[in-house]
Amino acid sequence: MTHIIAEPCVGVKDKACVDVCPVDCIYDNDDWEALFIQPEECIDCGLCIDACPVQAIFPLEEVPEKWNSWIAKNYVIFDLEAP
Repeated sequence: MTHIIAEPCVGVKDKACVDVCPVDCIYDNDDWEALFIQPEECIDCGLCIDACPVQAIFPLEEVPEKWNSWIAKNYVIFDLEAP
């Protein structure tokens, strides 16, 4: 399973989550509105959740309903099919 970065990251892009990720699966691009987790690289360790200062990261199965669209965004950005 993977973790999903949701809307609270927009405009913030704090990289504390990147610093704690043991597999470097959190990416940034100047063209993106938020950071994104590469779903196939994520090992589901959860370290990024506590590091995020805006509480934008959730386990896939716990993404709040209001941010469900971010599940697809996290997959599409890496040309992957969302679950």
